[in-house]
Amino acid sequence: MQSNTAQQIRAATALKTSFIADALAMPVHWFYQPMEITRAFAGGIQGFAAAPAFHPSSIMSLHSKQTGGRQSAVKNPKGHNANAATTQIVGDVILRGKAQFWDKPNVHYHQGMQAGENTLNAHCARVLIRTLASLKGRYNAKAFITAYIDFMTMSPAAHPDTYAESYHRGFFANWAQGRDPEACAMLTHDTASIGALVTLAPLVFAERLSGASEAEIKAACRAHLALTHPDEALMRVADHYVQLLCALLAGPDKTQVKALLLAASKAVPGVDLASVLQRNMPDNQVIGQVFSRACYISDSWPIVLYLACKYQDDPWQALLVNTNLGGDNVHRGIILGTLLGLQSDHVATHWFEQLVDHKAIAQEIAALFTLADAPK
Repeated sequence: MQSNTAQQIRAATALKTSFIADALAMPVHWFYQPMEITRAFAGGIQGFAAAPAFHPSSIMSLHSKQTGGRQSAVKNPKGHNANAATTQIVGDVILRGKAQFWDKPNVHYHQGMQAGENTLNAHCARVLIRTLASLKGRYNAKAFITAYIDFMTMSPAAHPDTYAESYHRGFFANWAQGRDPEACAMLTHDTASIGALVTLAPLVFAERLSGASEAEIKAACRAHLALTHPDEALMRVADHYVQLLCALLAGPDKTQVKALLLAASKAVPGVDLASVLQRNMPDNQVIGQVFSRACYISDSWPIVLYLACKYQDDPWQALLVNTNLGGDNVHRGIILGTLLGLQSDHVATHWFEQLVDHKAIAQEIAALFTLADAPK
């Protein structure tokens, strides 16, 4: 077991790497064909870039601005008050001034974002980092959901993004109807997605450094996910993610790391990641044929672990491969970056200061771990 100071450094590097991975993939987020990426960026993404004006795979115009899910599902989404469909959530409640971009074909999900800027879910992770720091490293669901609502409804918007995942829209559709904030989660077709895990790492690291047990952290993460992602299959993956983060935070050797990654893949029934790795297939076959590039946790979680195993000694290459294979590469990248950053500071050392908000992010992370390590 490494010292608490070493673990603080490891955790801080992991979070910094996650923000790098997010910004790296942002310009080609949800490009579903790798050739579309190379067409937009000669040679593919090799560093931070702005979001291009044209998005060949964008279906943002099909997503509902009134609730979670797509427009065709507005009338009867699971767990949703049908009256909420009369309120335009995108533009009136969240994402102020951005509704105009949702009705046009091929508009980029992150239109207008510049090189090195972070997407909405990464900003939500920052909301949790700031909330945890204000509470001396301990998690409180009510405090987070209050901060989340304040952040998301701010006018003008406190982030540069144009798109909000289904869970954000579903949550605020219920909130706008007067529901208790802690009971606003909506279950839709894509609730069990990789984006759900984006805010968990700060919670895990802060609680672990404050002395919480793995079981206590799993319970806290389940309570946190229940606020926005009420899905049991997803929570079982989250349990494995918590276990993996706690183990990597302790500083295992490379052989142990691979075993931990393979064990974590068992969170998805039927996945044999060791066999996939042994077959030594091209990455674009593994990601696109064996596993879907889409957001669903059943495919995206094994992809993250596959890349973390295969590129364990080259974290920057892992992030580039993830980015240039498209699909939900932003949210996969955040989780992948977290796992790789726990093992190496290589990516953070070379790229973190190129993030647009690097100074603020660094201060927030420093405040979190300073307080988390303070005597209780």
